[in-house]
Amino acid sequence: MLLFVGLGNPGGKYEKNRHNIGFMALDRIAADHGFAPWRAKFQGQLTEGKLGSEKVLLLKPETFMNKSGQSVGEAMRFYKLEPSDVIVFHDELDLAPGKCRVKQGGGHAGHNGLRSIHAHIGEAYGRVRLGIGHPGRKDLVSHYVLQDFAKADADWLDDLLRGLSDGAPELAAGHNDKFLNAVSLRTAPARSSKTAPKPAAKPHPDAKPDAPPASPDTEDRSPLQKLMDKFR
Repeated sequence: MLLFVGLGNPGGKYEKNRHNIGFMALDRIAADHGFAPWRAKFQGQLTEGKLGSEKVLLLKPETFMNKSGQSVGEAMRFYKLEPSDVIVFHDELDLAPGKCRVKQGGGHAGHNGLRSIHAHIGEAYGRVRLGIGHPGRKDLVSHYVLQDFAKADADWLDDLLRGLSDGAPELAAGHNDKFLNAVSLRTAPARSSKTAPKPAAKPHPDAKPDAPPASPDTEDRSPLQKLMDKFR
């Protein structure tokens, strides 16, 4: 059994925030793969289903971002899971919008949700880092992540969420490269190297048909020879 965790803040006020992209990812996966209805459990919202042949729990902690580890730790203890069974979907300032990376273990890089999870279960869990871009200055970060995605972000965000859902069975199977490839097919689809030939231009309705090319020696023939040619 695996536990996929999406990070965010509960309530309609935060629903479309950049910080809630982890919630958005799990909502799309649950909807696309026929998971059971969400129910309140472990200080969060939980659902379960299958991705490929793997049984997977999806958890959205409702403890607010800074205390996400409380919910994750409680779920892990109940199901007797190890940190390696956990994969956390979270926003990533250090990746361009729409980019996705997978990481196993390591530091929390100042992310408050990851910091809390570190405190409760250690650092040996997996992460799916979802790029939201950086506002440019450190003092703008808090305001930036708690703002809704802009309208201009709608297309790449939808492509990213669809890609995450497409690749979720591969992620559950431990095939990270195939998972990232599925995401890439949505966010950066391959373009054909073959260019279709341009259709021939249609002649103008009033254009006269071209005269047939003259034989190279036409101009050197006598009038009698030209007349004889007509009866050949």
